[in-house]
Amino acid sequence: MLSGLPGWLLALALLAGVALDAWWGEPRRWHPLVGFGRLAQALEARINRGRAGVRRGALGWALLVLPPVAVLALGLAALQDNGGLALALAVAVHALTLYAALGLRSLGEHTLSIAQALDAGQLTLARQRTRWIVSRDTDQASPDELAKAAVESLLENGNDAVFATLFWFAVAGGPGALLFRLANTLDAMWGYRSARFNRFGRCAARLDDALNYLPARLTAGSYALLGHTRLAWRCWRSQAPAWPSPNAGPVMAAGAGALGVQLGGLARYDGVDEYRPPLGDGPAAQPADIGRAWRLVWCSCALWLLVLSGLALGVEWACR
Repeated sequence: MLSGLPGWLLALALLAGVALDAWWGEPRRWHPLVGFGRLAQALEARINRGRAGVRRGALGWALLVLPPVAVLALGLAALQDNGGLALALAVAVHALTLYAALGLRSLGEHTLSIAQALDAGQLTLARQRTRWIVSRDTDQASPDELAKAAVESLLENGNDAVFATLFWFAVAGGPGALLFRLANTLDAMWGYRSARFNRFGRCAARLDDALNYLPARLTAGSYALLGHTRLAWRCWRSQAPAWPSPNAGPVMAAGAGALGVQLGGLARYDGVDEYRPPLGDGPAAQPADIGRAWRLVWCSCALWLLVLSGLALGVEWACR
């Protein structure tokens, strides 16, 4: 553990951060990740000009990510060295940082609202709400296509917004969670293979892949353990290698198998139909499967909290 906190305090900060997310949800105003995104957009507009390549992208990544992480790490180290009230404040800062980085409640709110609209027969509203969370076209999407998009978003973003964040918090406390979420945000903004970002965003994409490699496989394992385990393992082994993303493939294949549904296939982006490799096995995803996918993510989060808290306490006990 690199946080510098005793194991029981790290476990306390972990549980407090998740509890804050469950209680308050995503900040409606002044969300730090939204502000970071605007800063990243402004910096990219200034330095990604002409033949800007990998080096400028790497420089932009370093300028945006490393200073806030370093300031947070140094400030927490100073507080933790003083003990007493300063240590208590450090624990609170760790917990608040985790809260700001997590997106469990907002993930559930956005996807379950789609299921609610579909249940009420409000297809136009369901299409609008789906468009808020995915980049595919939804104007003509059927209820089943909307359900597929929502389930895929739940499974994939469960890793990015929840499990990988928890993993890096367990490794390095608040600075670890902040490092991952800032890197993941830059990947979401710059990690495209378009003419503008193919070279400039390559560093952001590769670093996000590296930071996500182990958490993604732990997430896939959690989905498999808590669902149709054998089917999830089979889908993971056979289908994940064909998926374009090295980390989304295991997560989504295992998740689809755990739920016993079929995902992937055709989806429309910018008016063009794209075919993606199939995921899972069974009937096509239905609106009712959105709630099932949410329960899988929620139960996986509970499992992670139990395991990570136990590990933090175990490491402290072993070091005595």
